[in-house]
Amino acid sequence: MIELEGLPELVDPVLIAAFEGWNDAGEASSGVIAHLESAWKAEPLIALDPDDYYDFQVTRPVVEMSDGLAQSIVWPTTRLLRARPPGLERDVVLLRGIEPNMRWRSFCDDIIYICRELGIELAVMLGALLNDSPHTRPVPILGGATNEGLARSTNLELSRYEGPTGIVGVLQHAFGKAGLDAISLWASVPHYVAQPPNPKATLALLRRLEDVLEIPMPLGDLDEEARAWEHGVDELASQDSEVAEYVKELEERKDAAELPEASGDAIAAEFERYLRRRDRDTDS
Repeated sequence: MIELEGLPELVDPVLIAAFEGWNDAGEASSGVIAHLESAWKAEPLIALDPDDYYDFQVTRPVVEMSDGLAQSIVWPTTRLLRARPPGLERDVVLLRGIEPNMRWRSFCDDIIYICRELGIELAVMLGALLNDSPHTRPVPILGGATNEGLARSTNLELSRYEGPTGIVGVLQHAFGKAGLDAISLWASVPHYVAQPPNPKATLALLRRLEDVLEIPMPLGDLDEEARAWEHGVDELASQDSEVAEYVKELEERKDAAELPEASGDAIAAEFERYLRRRDRDTDS
């Protein structure tokens, strides 16, 4: 078991986690952690020993250079950082990792042990998957939860997926078996534009995360970046008639499948989000 010494005492901490790799289409979910780490000036807490969980011939270390000389080796691993969002009296622990190559059950045991030591009782796992959703429509966010009550209280649209899973699904299941609350939020990334980054999907995850945790999320320039990304994909699609026709077909299929009630719920949720942000801006 890993040794934890000198860790700070946290206030009502919640975990937000994302992993690079299979769970991270368009780097949308790891993009959330990178964005929050920068915006909240997160400080390192602990890093797992990479020798325990990574095959370095599959997930290779990276050499960093300075003035033509090798200065350091960055090993693939999973790191936890502490952040205190402005205006809140609670801590957020950010987990930024790479999906491990081996010993997943031991990996999950380590993460749960750390969370217990830090006093974390709720974890939110972020993921992104390739789907046939059109880039011109709002990004669908599906979820999973360790129990029905948690799913209801966070208004999750539950995924019906069955099949191969990644470390996000395995870790969520492990949290539930350990008696800890955990939910997962998955953004659907258009499969025809899978290359990273995807700021629109990252933005959608951040907004849904804000709704679930009721913690204000710093959006920075993501709104503008998302619009620029969508415009860029529009430009590329317009240059290929087959792609343009395919996108149109996806749009029609998406619009036909959406019920008026769902659209109304989306409008109501967006209006509630606007009111919360306005109230925070007024208070500050």
